[in-house]
Amino acid sequence: MTENTEKTGEANNEAPKKKKKSRRRKLLFWKKAPPLVPVLRLTGPIGAVSPLRQGMSLASVADTLEAAFTVKGARAVAILLNSPGGSPVQSALIYKRIRALAKENHVKVYVFAEDVAASGGYMIACAGDEIYADESSVIGSIGVISAGFGFTGLIEKLGIERRVHTAGESKAMLDPFQPERAEEVARLEALQREVHEHFKALVKESRGKRLAEEPELFTGAFWAGEKAKELGLIDGLGDLRSVMRHKFGKNVQLKKVGGTRPWWRRAQGIGIARSGGEADLPQISAQISASWAEDLMAALEARSLWSRFGL
Repeated sequence: MTENTEKTGEANNEAPKKKKKSRRRKLLFWKKAPPLVPVLRLTGPIGAVSPLRQGMSLASVADTLEAAFTVKGARAVAILLNSPGGSPVQSALIYKRIRALAKENHVKVYVFAEDVAASGGYMIACAGDEIYADESSVIGSIGVISAGFGFTGLIEKLGIERRVHTAGESKAMLDPFQPERAEEVARLEALQREVHEHFKALVKESRGKRLAEEPELFTGAFWAGEKAKELGLIDGLGDLRSVMRHKFGKNVQLKKVGGTRPWWRRAQGIGIARSGGEADLPQISAQISASWAEDLMAALEARSLWSRFGL
């Protein structure tokens, strides 16, 4: 009886020790969990790239931003950026949303410019606590541009009479089918100066003392990565993986958030995947043709934006 009791007592004493060891192992395992950094991609022209297609906008990226900044246990958020610019309003809205989410979730933002982060693209890049780029990345273009065509000579040759009726003397301002007027151009330039001042103020607030004294900094000029670093437009040269491993260790986990829908999912959006039977074929063909035509127009508009930076 005594021996059995002693053995039972010893067994009871050993059980809690095993439980403690098990808990310690779990704690050690939890401590060794690799640092987590959500990664999202923002790419393309900003705002409307054609009358039929929208480029990057706050509406198109809001859900992805929210998902990235609310990943549980994230140490930071990394943004891969590749944009030649576009709408100053949409650029500013995306910038403000990134900064708001960073503040709400208490995480730093690292932006990595790829081919180009220029004009509105650079405005978005300024939402990063730190900005990195490749040696050949195109950075800057802190300015405002408005471009169009004049068709007055063409319609005269074709014998076309332009008829415009307005209530308000400035309603038809800068009509491409009428000759330019000095007072209308002056009004446009005043508007551009105002938008430009907002852009400059945003860059100065974001980059602060990191900006160098450079006369051309806010003229709309742009530079490659090395010079951009010298001017304080970016913080360093490097790619996502290398910089994140340097910041958070070799075991850092980079988690992709969001992404472009595959073509068959986009096809569902125009009714192709839901259609069936021979009776639907003409409709499907018309939908595909319309979609391709819209895509072609959007591609040409986007191409003109990228080509400004030699891309």
